[in-house]
Amino acid sequence: MEMYQNGTVYGYIRVSTTAQKEDRQRLAMEEFGIPVEQMYVDKQSGKDFDRPAYHEIMAKLGKGDVLVIKSLDRLGRNYDEMIKQLDIITREKEAAIVVLDLPLLDTRNKYGDDLTAKLISSLVIQVFSYVAEKERSMNHQRTMEGLAAAKLRGVRLGRRPAKKPAAFERVRAAWENGVLSEREAAEKLGVSRPTFHKWVHE
Repeated sequence: MEMYQNGTVYGYIRVSTTAQKEDRQRLAMEEFGIPVEQMYVDKQSGKDFDRPAYHEIMAKLGKGDVLVIKSLDRLGRNYDEMIKQLDIITREKEAAIVVLDLPLLDTRNKYGDDLTAKLISSLVIQVFSYVAEKERSMNHQRTMEGLAAAKLRGVRLGRRPAKKPAAFERVRAAWENGVLSEREAAEKLGVSRPTFHKWVHE
């Protein structure tokens, strides 16, 4: 008998904004056999990971339960967050995770013994940890190489200084004659007060 046969199966759906529809994810959950009352939906960005429905599932999730998601990115905003959540689900909660778009990531015990199931789960998480680290390393390397190449080409890096509007000299004269304050002069030119101050003292 499989370890997760008698546990509760939860489906988690997240869409990035309230304008997006969760139909695709919901349909996938239904095809998997998850009843509507066991589906939890968050309609907000994963940016701050403040997701009420997800936290509600995590509060209920226990040993022998199964959490089903459509894709791995439903768990978090980046690899680090995804790996952290995978670890919580499989190690701390002793539950299983099923990622429908990634058949490899199905940690239910299909091998007949807990040791093998835990080993498979651990290996999957380690693979994703390795991928995350490699991606961070490659991104850093590409950034450094890009900066070095740009420097060799004589490209000036950093933010370009704001260009003075055509009306600058006229507004400056009005400011110097006391007709306009520094704040008023900046507003007329459509720039910040510090920018105007910098321009007139260059």
